[in-house]
Amino acid sequence: MTHGSRPDRLGDQIREELGGLLTRSVRDPGIGFVTVTHVRVSADLGTARVYYTCLGSDADRQRTKKALERALPFLRRQLGGRLRLRRIPELHFTFDESIERHDRIERLLNELHITPDDDDPNEP
Repeated sequence: MTHGSRPDRLGDQIREELGGLLTRSVRDPGIGFVTVTHVRVSADLGTARVYYTCLGSDADRQRTKKALERALPFLRRQLGGRLRLRRIPELHFTFDESIERHDRIERLLNELHITPDDDDPNEP
């Protein structure tokens, strides 16, 4: 019995390995607090889109993106040594905006939430 499709399993492996590499092995000061949230691997296993988040402003986000691009050859070499594949997928880093969207929606919902007043005569 298989557990998920092969691209999904490979995406999970890449996410785990990249998470460890980014926290322990990459020494670029431009890479701040980066979290790899998801990796989507194409059906032919040739490309992998790596979704990440990071702390900081838009300028920090741009610095992190450039630092990840600089670290790309190192990361692919390291993945090649850790994963047993004939060919390591081409990595493409994409900032994961879903968490920011979720936070924005939550803030909007909290602003709409009205608490009943204790002095309201219509309340029992």
